[in-house]
Amino acid sequence: MEYDLRFHPKAEIEYLEAFVWYEEQLDKLGERFESSVERKLQNIISNPLFYPNKKFKCRECKIEDFPYLLVYKVYPERNLIFIVSVFHTSRKPGKKYRK
Repeated sequence: MEYDLRFHPKAEIEYLEAFVWYEEQLDKLGERFESSVERKLQNIISNPLFYPNKKFKCRECKIEDFPYLLVYKVYPERNLIFIVSVFHTSRKPGKKYRK
């Protein structure tokens, strides 16, 4: 079953801000971040139930080589994966869940 992938508007902003920040730190680092996120998104689309349920029926996936989590919900009845947050792990943990 093919799932649609959508981002919460704030999660999309978090993703873009992280990309820009990494790109400003070192040439091509933003691209490495983007590639890591894209690989994880493909993993999630391929097997959305692989990562464990946490709070509020959200699942979390660690982005390799970067201190970020993809926090998402799966809606199988709508074939939808909804990215709730692109969360920097140094932030207050409760802020990663959006209802």
